Amino acid sequence: MDDHPVDIEQFQSRRSTVYGQQGVVATSQPLAAQAGISILQDGGNAFDAAVGTAAALNVVEPTSTGIGGDVFAMYRTADGEIGAMRSCGGAPQDATIETIRDRMDGDNPSMPETGPHTVTVPGTARGWEQTIEEFGILSMSDVLEPAIQYAIDGYPVSEVISEQWKPAEKLFQTSHAKEAYLIDGRSPQVGEEIRLPRLGKSLAKIADEGADVVYEGEIAEAIVNEVQEHGGVLSMNDMASFEPEFIDPISTTYNGATVYELPPNNQGPIALEALNIAEELDVGDYENETERIHYLIEAMKHAFHDGHYYITDPEYKEVPALESKRWAQKRADRIESTASDPTPQMIDSPAEDADTVLLTVADDEGNVVSYINSRFMGFGSGLVAGNTGIALQNRGASFTLDPNHPNCLEPGKRPFHTLIPGLVQFDENDWAAFGVMGGYMQPQGHLQVLTNLIDQRQPLQQALDSPRWRYRSEGVISVEPEFPDEISIGLSRKGHNVRVDSTTAFGGAQISRYNDATLSAATEPRKDGNAQAY
Repeated sequence: MDDHPVDIEQFQSRRSTVYGQQGVVATSQPLAAQAGISILQDGGNAFDAAVGTAAALNVVEPTSTGIGGDVFAMYRTADGEIGAMRSCGGAPQDATIETIRDRMDGDNPSMPETGPHTVTVPGTARGWEQTIEEFGILSMSDVLEPAIQYAIDGYPVSEVISEQWKPAEKLFQTSHAKEAYLIDGRSPQVGEEIRLPRLGKSLAKIADEGADVVYEGEIAEAIVNEVQEHGGVLSMNDMASFEPEFIDPISTTYNGATVYELPPNNQGPIALEALNIAEELDVGDYENETERIHYLIEAMKHAFHDGHYYITDPEYKEVPALESKRWAQKRADRIESTASDPTPQMIDSPAEDADTVLLTVADDEGNVVSYINSRFMGFGSGLVAGNTGIALQNRGASFTLDPNHPNCLEPGKRPFHTLIPGLVQFDENDWAAFGVMGGYMQPQGHLQVLTNLIDQRQPLQQALDSPRWRYRSEGVISVEPEFPDEISIGLSRKGHNVRVDSTTAFGGAQISRYNDATLSAATEPRKDGNAQAY
C-alpha cells in the first residue's frame, strides 16, 4: 500500500501499439482488461468480452461506472452488420418540472447535481443481457464470473482510481453507502486491497436470475425504496417497463474513412458535424500545426453551438441532421483565420467534466465493439440502493428545469447524453472500435484522435498519446502541460484564450482494430489501464 499522492503528470512513459492474433482488449484498468482476455480465451467472442470487461470495471473502477448507470455499444459484427445499442433509461413518469420544483428549496431552483431527483432508470443490466443474447456465445453467468471474483475476493486499488475515489468520502451520507464503498469512512489508498461483497452478491444474483432481478425483483425494490426514501419519484413501473434498443448509427465520411456515431439523444452528431466542417476547411492539408489546430477548434465550436441547442430525446422534439455535409458547408462559411466569438451555446450542466469508462474489443472473427458503461459523474447521485452495493447514477442532472429548452425535464424523457462509443472503417476490411471518455471532451477527443489517425497517419498508440486541447463552456481553450508552447502562443495570437489544465481533464481514449485479420489496440496513457492481446 502506498499512501503518497500520485502525480500522473510526472510520468513520461512510452508505450507501443499492442498486436495480437486472436483477440485484443483495451480499457482503463488492467484487471478488467485481463477479465476480457480470459473470456476470449475461454471461447467467448468480442461481445462476451465486452460485457465481462464492463462488469469487471464496475468492481475495479467503481468510481466511474456501475449497474446503477447506463450502457451503450457501437459495433461491427463478423458477418458485416454495423449497429448500435442504447440502453439508457429516462426520467420517472412522475418527474415533472413542477413536481421537482415543489420538492426542492428556493424560489427558482435549478436541477440538482446529486440526490434522488437526478436518478434516471438504470439501463446497464438489461443492456448487458441483450448484448449477450443477441451477439454473444457464452452465458451471462460465464461473463460475470471475473467481476464477481474481484468483488468477493478483493483487489488492490490502482493509482488514478484511488484519486478518483476520494470525493466519495463527502458524497456518501448513509451508513450503507459508506459501508459499501469506504474503509472506516475513508477511500482506499494506492495499492490497498478492497473488497466489495455487497456488489459481488448483486452481480451473482444477476448471473443466476438474469437482469429481471434488477428491474422487477428484489434489486428493483431496493433501488426504488432508496430513491423514494430520499424524496424521489422513481417507481417499480418505471423500472419494469424499461427495455434497451438496438438502433441505426449515424455516419459521415472524412478523408476516405467512414465514421459511425450514436444519434440523439447522444452527442454523436457533434463529433460528426465537427469532422464535416474540418473536411470542408481542408484541415488535413495544413502543414502548419497552429493553423491546423485553429481550424479544428473553430469546427468544434460551431458543432458544440448546434449540438447543445438541438440535441435532446428525439421522441419529444425533432433534431435536425447536424451530421449532414450540407449543414457543415453553411457552418464552414462562417469560419475565419482568427478566433470566433468565445461565447458558446453549451448546456449549463455538470456534464462538462463528467467521466466514465470505455472499453474496446476486437476478435479474430472480425467482431469489433466499442462499449461504454456509465454512472455519469463519479459515484453518481450519492445514493446506494440498500444493501445491494449498487450506486445509482445522476444522469438526470443533465436536464434543465427551463420549460422552453429542448432538454427540459419531462416524464419518461431521456436527457442529453454525453456518451458516444465510436466506430471507424478505414478500408474495406479495416475497422476500429474507439472512443474518448470525459463529458464534453468526448466529441473533441473523437475529432483529435481521428484526425491524428487519418490526416497525420499516426500509429494507434501515438494517436492517443499526442497532447490534447479542449474547448470549454466559458470559451477558454485548455491545453495539456505537454502541449507545445509555440502552438499555444500561435493560438493566442489568433485570439484564442489559452490556458494550461491538468492532464486529467483531457479524457480517456481506447481503440481496438481489426485489419485484414491483424488485431491491434492502444490505451489511454492518462488512465491506469492497458491494452492486452493474445
